Amino acid sequence: MAGGEGWRPPRPCEDYWWEWKHCRGLRHAFHHYYAHGELPACGRWRDDYEACRAWERGRTAAAQEALCESERARVMERQKYAPVWTLRKSPPPDWYLPLDQDKPN
Repeated sequence: MAGGEGWRPPRPCEDYWWEWKHCRGLRHAFHHYYAHGELPACGRWRDDYEACRAWERGRTAAAQEALCESERARVMERQKYAPVWTLRKSPPPDWYLPLDQDKPN
């Protein structure tokens, strides 16, 4: 991903702008506060937008590296959480039997 004229940002600059606008919205802030107990941190989207615009203006290596690092951090953050359920390799041995719904407890 490093250096070269053929490199493009991972997303268009407008995507970073709209993500920042969405993050700052009241509805998103309320939902994020309800789900996570804290207000969302939207500064990273704004920084990414500014780095993307800087790269479009001057093709600077610092802006390119900032965008790459931010996207890597986003991917690592998304992969940090384990799934809620453990996935099984095969179905249970008695999967075809009827359920015991009529049985009293």
